Amino acid sequence: MRNIALQSFPQKDLMPLESAYGHALDQYGTQNWRDSIKYLELSLRLHRLLKDSEAFCSQNCSTVSRDNDTLFADSSLRIMRHFLLRASCLKKCKTNFPVFTVAYPKRDVLEAFEKRVPYRYIQYAYYQLNNIERAVSAAHTFLQKNPEDPFISKNMNYYKTLFELDEYLIDHEERPYEPVFLKAVKLYNSGDFSASARDMEQATTEYLKMYDLCLAGCEGSYEVTEYKDFYPTLADLYTEVLKCKVKCEENLMPNVGGFFVEKFVATMYHYLQFAYYKLNDVRNAAPCAASYMLFDANDQVMQQNMVYYRFYREQWGLEEMHFLPRPEALRYFNQTTKQREMLEFALNYLQTDDEDVVSPEEVAAPSAPPDAEFEGIGDYEESFVADWWQEPKTKGDAGEPAA
Repeated sequence: MRNIALQSFPQKDLMPLESAYGHALDQYGTQNWRDSIKYLELSLRLHRLLKDSEAFCSQNCSTVSRDNDTLFADSSLRIMRHFLLRASCLKKCKTNFPVFTVAYPKRDVLEAFEKRVPYRYIQYAYYQLNNIERAVSAAHTFLQKNPEDPFISKNMNYYKTLFELDEYLIDHEERPYEPVFLKAVKLYNSGDFSASARDMEQATTEYLKMYDLCLAGCEGSYEVTEYKDFYPTLADLYTEVLKCKVKCEENLMPNVGGFFVEKFVATMYHYLQFAYYKLNDVRNAAPCAASYMLFDANDQVMQQNMVYYRFYREQWGLEEMHFLPRPEALRYFNQTTKQREMLEFALNYLQTDDEDVVSPEEVAAPSAPPDAEFEGIGDYEESFVADWWQEPKTKGDAGEPAA
């Protein structure tokens, strides 16, 4: 079904993303608000189509050439065979999607969409048309990614003086796991640990799906800008892919009340461990505690929880497997750790002599917004802080065992 949806994009709307976005900004600059909105919203649909199509083909071709790998004793032949077969698969897959028949956008344009920059302009254009409700939802969507932006925060504060905004605080780029996570946290805070654990499990599953899609979307088109030897060229291309993949964690980090939930996967296992403990389900609590410690091995409270679980292991019928991280948590931890290590190596040892040494954290850090010529347009007059959200005050009760 997803394949059909990607292929059924209206032909009349299909155009290069860069052209649609550029035309939208041209119309914005001349204060042609209706056409600007039309092409800004079209460019958002085109961007979504491009990213979804890339992710579909990448995932569809991810296992190609894995069969009969053992026939190749020479590892270099096996790797190159994999490259060739996967490239062939991707080429065939992309012929089925019209979005790949138009020009591919430049990297800075894609970065603007990742940072939700189009919503800056959409909110002000709707304001100029006196459509405050849509202006509010566009501003909210932008602030979910850029909560400290002073200009849009001023605008939102102004909108708050006009009417009650809650009904229009719609995040048009909300990922499936975000509302489920928020619901799970609210249930946790209300003491409904059973429902909280159920929803937090769903949020974890949905997040890992989106993370895999983000990784797959990083394997799209890249520009070769200089001539190099074979292996340095491959390394340069893969370094760009790694930069994108390392950013996936940051890009998928949810914003709760104006604050990003850092170490989001660890946070979900944090809640799960405590909720399962409260339900006297230590067989599920202990693996969640072990999963959390992958990301924060020095956490003293969680260390005490693990000691506590081991001390009463016989009473709870725990086996050694219950003290191991959950498989999906271990896979995620190993994958993210190895990607950062590889990127750090590439940045420090494969760069040209005139480039400075940088870290993966610097690569993942946000840069100044593009389209600076429009900066400040639409400035009026507090960001939202949801005071109901809180982490567990403790990560588990290291107290008496359940009866």
